[in-house]
Amino acid sequence: MSDNEYLIHYKPAKALLIFSLPMMLGNLFQQFYTMTDSVIVGRFVGESALAAVGASYSLTSVFIAVAIGGGVGSSVLISRAFGARRYDEMKLDIGTALVSFLVLSILLALFGYIASEWIMIALNTPYDILSDATLYLRIYFLGLPFLFMYNVLSSIFNSLGKSRIPLYLLIFSSFLNVFLDLLMVVVFPWGIAGAAWATLISQALSACISFAVLMRLLNTMEGRAGKLFDSQILKGMTKIAIPSILQQSTVSIGMMLVQSVVNGFGSEALAGYSAGMRIENIATVPMSAIGNAMSSYTAQNLGAEEEARVVKGYHVSYAMVLAFGVILCLVIELFSENLIGMFLGAEGTAGAYSTGVGYLNFMGWFFSIIGFKMATDGLLRGSGDIAVFTIANLVNLSFRVVFSFLLAPRFGVAVVWYVVPVGWALNWAVSFFFGYKRNIWRR
Repeated sequence: MSDNEYLIHYKPAKALLIFSLPMMLGNLFQQFYTMTDSVIVGRFVGESALAAVGASYSLTSVFIAVAIGGGVGSSVLISRAFGARRYDEMKLDIGTALVSFLVLSILLALFGYIASEWIMIALNTPYDILSDATLYLRIYFLGLPFLFMYNVLSSIFNSLGKSRIPLYLLIFSSFLNVFLDLLMVVVFPWGIAGAAWATLISQALSACISFAVLMRLLNTMEGRAGKLFDSQILKGMTKIAIPSILQQSTVSIGMMLVQSVVNGFGSEALAGYSAGMRIENIATVPMSAIGNAMSSYTAQNLGAEEEARVVKGYHVSYAMVLAFGVILCLVIELFSENLIGMFLGAEGTAGAYSTGVGYLNFMGWFFSIIGFKMATDGLLRGSGDIAVFTIANLVNLSFRVVFSFLLAPRFGVAVVWYVVPVGWALNWAVSFFFGYKRNIWRR
């Protein structure tokens, strides 16, 4: 047995843990990577600066979701070819994915840089933080190709069973980002621009090192692609990648649209909401890793014609979700004020603290629901059953956006997070009953 084939041969619990734990650590470092900007800016520049970073964060999360979704979607084909030991096909899949997402990211970066201020205005960003939010967003878009390539490369490593490599690179880039943030925000008082440039430089180095490591790994494997890009493979990849992008970006798009509602409550509420969202993103890391692990696990085992292992792995994923859900609930309910205080500090206003703590105290009880949703969606995505989980995520998005817009102006900003677990539950129900239980994925 090859060291890279443990998803096919190890017991499901062991295989999923070996695969997902490095991914969890990697994703935690990635959240730490992005959270550093908010913590340092909030502490050393001020609450309004934290609100400015938060105003652009919901939009940047959409692009991160596009990158991750595209990478996960394309990795399904790579995992299948790898599981079937078709290494020539696998290498051509990898080349096609890299070329496609590089071109896409450059086009999106150009559009985003030009349209940054218009986007911030459309999202109802408070006027007192508009210029800072636009500046941060424009620098972010300059680094978008590096962000895309790093996330696609990470998905490729994961599909090859090398999930530790992205972890090591994230650890390196996270510490580099912290150092550069302190240098450019605290030592050199460059404010929001300094935080944005620190993130860009860290992402660029990570992407370049990831590419070099992948090339070296591929050179040690059998087979030759013969060419760099194949349009037919791109078509097949797109059929899975586009719904995967929609699935990954649903939550982020919902966050962006809903944040336009939060923005209407002023910069204090936005600062608290931004702090709470950062903590939520960290809390959902284990659930996301389990879902992505199920995707690669399902793809490789179906490629190896081991359908029964997929069902066993799915049951194990639910046990993992429940365990993490209990731990997260305890931590958040006990330490919500301390967690929000990391961002706001002693100078934070009562309104910001009230919003952030209220957000966390409610959400802490419901993270298992999103875990069940992500595990189910991961199985469907790994099998190539794209229709059901796409519909399920659109139901989630539509519910959250519609009810936030209708009810928050009347009943207050808390409605924004009250509707979140309901949307997650609807998403899971559609995926489970109309996808998994109907056995469409088996075909």
